[in-house]
Amino acid sequence: MPAAPVPCQYRTGKTLGSGTYAIVKEAIHIKTGKYYACKVINKKLMEGREHMVRNEIAVLKRISSGHKNIVTLHDYFETAHNLYLCFDLCTGGELFDRICAKGNYYEADAAQLVRTILQAVKYIHDSNIVHRDLKPENLLFRDPKEDADIMVADFGLSRIMEEEKLTMLTEICGTPGYMAPEIFQKTGHGKPVDIWAMGVITYFLLAGYTPFDRDTQQAEMEAIISGDFKFEPEEYWENVSATAKDFVKTCLTIDPKLRPTAKQALEHKWLASEEPHFVDKDGQPADLLPHVKKASNAKKLWRKATVSIKAMNRMQQLAGVNPDVATLQEDVKKYQLESEKNAHIMHHHNQSDDHEHGRGTGVDALSNALEKAKIAA
Repeated sequence: MPAAPVPCQYRTGKTLGSGTYAIVKEAIHIKTGKYYACKVINKKLMEGREHMVRNEIAVLKRISSGHKNIVTLHDYFETAHNLYLCFDLCTGGELFDRICAKGNYYEADAAQLVRTILQAVKYIHDSNIVHRDLKPENLLFRDPKEDADIMVADFGLSRIMEEEKLTMLTEICGTPGYMAPEIFQKTGHGKPVDIWAMGVITYFLLAGYTPFDRDTQQAEMEAIISGDFKFEPEEYWENVSATAKDFVKTCLTIDPKLRPTAKQALEHKWLASEEPHFVDKDGQPADLLPHVKKASNAKKLWRKATVSIKAMNRMQQLAGVNPDVATLQEDVKKYQLESEKNAHIMHHHNQSDDHEHGRGTGVDALSNALEKAKIAA
């Protein structure tokens, strides 16, 4: 932790993101005019948790500037009220948004992304660090250029692990859908949790949804612990090679001792073969983008429906018996049921196939009900 407060050398601008203890702002260094992403940590909110910041700084000092696909910590200091960590400003957006904005997207593109990220993970692991929060939202592009580097970001949950203590971490942390079984079981975890997360990320990059998505967090946790996932529905996976599926299965090995290291994962034929793996469609590699976008859009719609129903339940409680709210609530539930009946629900992932943007299904009706819900709120 820096010792003494110093005058601020930066001017902060727009907010880029926020968390429990910190916000990330765009910042310009007053003397040089260079732009950075500045994590502003509220000292009062962090009381008693200062070790978390110390740890993040220690991790970043060890790996910063060592790999082109890992964000660099350029500066850190404190003022009377805040701690500041200044990183590379990545302006190219999040991984999945970038994919969805493309005109087409092939299995070879997914393999190249996974290969690049895994090379960065190998560097992190070789530095005796475990990331513990690998997920698409923490994979950013350096700039908007077509050939921009993808960057591994957010080392807030990372830990330095000396070799003899590699399985000593027992706290539950991370993002539920990407967490390995041993984290939930508290049996001790280390570097293999990042390989599990890479398996989930790869599945997501190939299909547009995650393998353990369930109705509740409890069901999701049980699915993760038992390794209960499938490559379904078939139409979403018929364009994906058996080699890619094997790579996912290898990373999602329940026993962390049997899970490959980052080096071994990079040697898997899906990533190591000179010839790309793909499913042939009319003499061309199959385009994965239509199904990836469809799955992503369906998931967003169901999230909106869930939030709206919860909001209306709260409104109903606050308003007593409000006939308008009650009617609206019934409408949303009815449209959701209609959509479930008419649209193709994805296996047990609770994601719908919107069949030509919802024509002939309940999806349009559900969207209309959600718009009404916004107005009512």
